[in-house]
Amino acid sequence: MENKIFTLSSGLKVAFKKTNSSVAYSALCIKSGTANEPENKHGLAHLTEHMIFRGCEKRSARSINDRLEKLGGDLNAYTAKEETVVYCTVLKEDIAKAIDLSFEIVFTSLFEEDELEKEKNVVADEINMCLDNPSDFIFEDYEKLLFKGHPLSRTILGTAASLKQITASDIRAYVRERYIPHNMSFVVVGDFEQEKVLAMVEKLQDKYSAYFGGHKAPVHKEVEPADNLFNIDKTRKFHQANCIIGTRAYPFGHPDRMALSLLTNILGGPASNSRLNSALREKKALVYHVDASYVRYSTAGVSLVYYGCDKSNVDKCADLVAKELKKVREIPLSPSALKAAKKQMIAQNAIASEYGGAQALSIGRSILRGGEYPTSEKLRQRIEAITSEQLQRVANEIFAEDRICRLIYR
Repeated sequence: MENKIFTLSSGLKVAFKKTNSSVAYSALCIKSGTANEPENKHGLAHLTEHMIFRGCEKRSARSINDRLEKLGGDLNAYTAKEETVVYCTVLKEDIAKAIDLSFEIVFTSLFEEDELEKEKNVVADEINMCLDNPSDFIFEDYEKLLFKGHPLSRTILGTAASLKQITASDIRAYVRERYIPHNMSFVVVGDFEQEKVLAMVEKLQDKYSAYFGGHKAPVHKEVEPADNLFNIDKTRKFHQANCIIGTRAYPFGHPDRMALSLLTNILGGPASNSRLNSALREKKALVYHVDASYVRYSTAGVSLVYYGCDKSNVDKCADLVAKELKKVREIPLSPSALKAAKKQMIAQNAIASEYGGAQALSIGRSILRGGEYPTSEKLRQRIEAITSEQLQRVANEIFAEDRICRLIYR
């Protein structure tokens, strides 16, 4: 049976996945990411996410924190390049309280000026923590360079200077534009009947309808980023060198995205038998950590290899990475190797799907971008359909030598 996505009268898209667990999960996803900010309000989306926990019409910040924690549950949120997500984990008998609280803080937050000044200090500390960790900020610097001139180039946290410019009025105006049902998806994963979940959400839709304001999400033309090539080597005062070798990749809806995901898993997935881990760590002992990743956005993607190593080994590692990328471009996988890679990825997906929280987040992000959320069987079929020829073609499209961009801190 196909998974269904329901669109309520308010425009809110709702999805549900049934489990047999005593724990339930919810995720309210808002198309309010760093790429959606006004250009002169860098960090606004992330600061807004912080502020929805700082007090709403009927609850103080402390009351918000206590509401689910006294039940042993959890309420949290994060901001990314293209979405803000408010998510909950509770016992299934408390799901109605969790959903209500999510809606309450999203739609009735006050955004008071004195609370804003406090939260700016919290985010400033967060920015400094990131700057203290090169393995974090190198990723943001990489995307800043790769997507230069495009909203995707913006860092999620903003800067100390940009935060100072943001007022409570700016946040309220931003929320009126972005925090509206047409701009949201909502997911529940738990041991419920679908009809019960829809009834709960529809009831909350009616309860908070006065806060919707009749607005619809503004229509923004999605613009594909320009190609930016770079090879940058910076000196940093850290013991370890941090390196990213990568390129622009397929966007969210591209037909070859599954093949690139499989190729990424082969190169540097979580298993210790990945090609890059074998080449750089197991055989040569040059790194403690190396991985490959593929991030998909609406208009573009990022495919990259990250490793940290002793500064004297940077070039050796780069040569080994280049060698492995050349192999996937030039040497097709054997039938047995392809079968094993597919089996590994199918098993990883199945294991990951056992955690309902990750499922809720994944489903919510997918339908927020206008996609589907395939059944486990359909996902397996798509992986099984990938051919060695397709993988090699994708490798040559994405990892062509003249497309590779490098950023090294040493």
